[in-house]
Amino acid sequence: MIRSIKLKFGKAPSVPAESITTTPVTVFVGPNNSGKSKLLLEINQFCSSGNTNPSDVILDKIEFKPLSAEAAEEKIQKVTLRPNLSEMIPPPNILVGKRSYRAQVPKQELINSLIDPNGRSSQFCQWYLTYNTLILDGKNRISLVNQQNAGDLQQSPQMSFQVLFRDDQKRKEVRRIIYDSFNLYFVVDPTFLGNFRIRLSKRPPSEDSEERGLHEAAIKFHSDALLIDQASDGTKSFIGIITEVIAGDPTILLIDEPEAFLHPSLATNLGKEISIAISGSEKRLFVSTHSPNFVMGCIQSGAQVTIVRLTYRNNVATARVLPKEDILRLMRNPLLRSTNVLNGLFYDFVIVTESDTDRAFYQEINERLLRFKPDFGIPNCLFINAQNKQTIQTIIKPLRELGIPTLGIVDIDILKNGGTEWTSFLESGFVPVLEHQPLGTLRSSIKLKFESSGKDMKRDGGIQILSSEDRDSANHLFDRLAEYGLFVVRKGELESWLSQLGVPGHGSSWLIEIFRKMGDEPESAQYLKPSEEDVWLFLFELKRWLIDPNRKGIPV
Repeated sequence: MIRSIKLKFGKAPSVPAESITTTPVTVFVGPNNSGKSKLLLEINQFCSSGNTNPSDVILDKIEFKPLSAEAAEEKIQKVTLRPNLSEMIPPPNILVGKRSYRAQVPKQELINSLIDPNGRSSQFCQWYLTYNTLILDGKNRISLVNQQNAGDLQQSPQMSFQVLFRDDQKRKEVRRIIYDSFNLYFVVDPTFLGNFRIRLSKRPPSEDSEERGLHEAAIKFHSDALLIDQASDGTKSFIGIITEVIAGDPTILLIDEPEAFLHPSLATNLGKEISIAISGSEKRLFVSTHSPNFVMGCIQSGAQVTIVRLTYRNNVATARVLPKEDILRLMRNPLLRSTNVLNGLFYDFVIVTESDTDRAFYQEINERLLRFKPDFGIPNCLFINAQNKQTIQTIIKPLRELGIPTLGIVDIDILKNGGTEWTSFLESGFVPVLEHQPLGTLRSSIKLKFESSGKDMKRDGGIQILSSEDRDSANHLFDRLAEYGLFVVRKGELESWLSQLGVPGHGSSWLIEIFRKMGDEPESAQYLKPSEEDVWLFLFELKRWLIDPNRKGIPV
């Protein structure tokens, strides 16, 4: 029943606040400490009270979808409880609730709040939505599989196990999902009189009575199955979420890090199954996750999914709704899939290099900076590699379109790539189109200067080959590219760094030897520590672009 959620900030400090039109599944992604879990808590609090809290820092307001009078009456009938013998419910009040929540409310006023939930948000939330909202975190979702009271079968079921015990269709749907995931059969065990327990069986019950009965065959069947208490935390967490989605029947379900305790393949399956279960209903699922596998599962389900990326750095918060089509492009492109590019959703920054050798070297340099010279190091940064210069742009552009600060590092022979390859390189950095031609002309002229020198631009010194005047022109070109997060190794190539170590060779053989000479024991005198020049300074230049909130090249 949530129509939209308005946040307190937008894609950048200078743009309007983001308003999220909700779909059945809304997934919040982003780096650590970006506010994903906090937003779930703020949504939960609003759904309980109907008002924002003064301590809210992310959520501005929630807009609900009004119901017709007929639909409101139908909703109320589903949540109306029978009074206990000792309870007196004077007209026109009714008793409503779910699970352990029970409250007397005026029926007509409750109907009015469902018809006008935005004008009567406090009544709507406190009398209806609060007990139809469930928030799950790592601790309480494991406890969801603990034994539950069987309750009074003469009353409407209030707990998820009670629902599953009575509803064959829902129980068998849970059983299908659990079997697909664990190759074991989910069953509800009633043999501990007055309580329901969950067990996992190696075979399905031969008939319903073998699962639901109390005769000898039923007792034997359950005694041969694994009690859920003996299962792993991952199994408990997975089953707890599934049972609540299908049997708990919350209108609003909020899950914090559903992938906790789960193998990546299980995280994918969980995202797929809960999205399918929610799809096509008026329910709303809000999830905070760090798992690209869970995100992939949600999208693969075919359900309507909204993905929102949150960030928070240097007291600046951002929120951006990510087009599902763009995420699908990341998932379907073989190159992007092979480089795990979807992981970039969960980092502050991404650096893309030409090859795996480049990636390994620059990542090690950054690790040493973070440890010994943190002012130069790049925190929470994902290093990924393309296959060559041409494929760097294939990775950079879609990540930037998702609002992720992503830069590329290329050797100086990028100057050899003219025509459409040069244009594509500029487009990946979102360099203004009007600059493509003049920058292309400058690239061509500098390339000719290198060729006339008779030297190899990569291996014979980079821009130092050029005359002072031509060097200034090359630096002007590279400076302009750097403004848009496209960084060229002006010394020539990867292997030109740390030349004082005297490491010959190229590619992986050079990397192995350079790592050997750099040392691997931080306490050793031979361990190479950062300075303020060479590749260490180069990484600092990358950092300055990445952390600049006014950086160029990220579309808004």
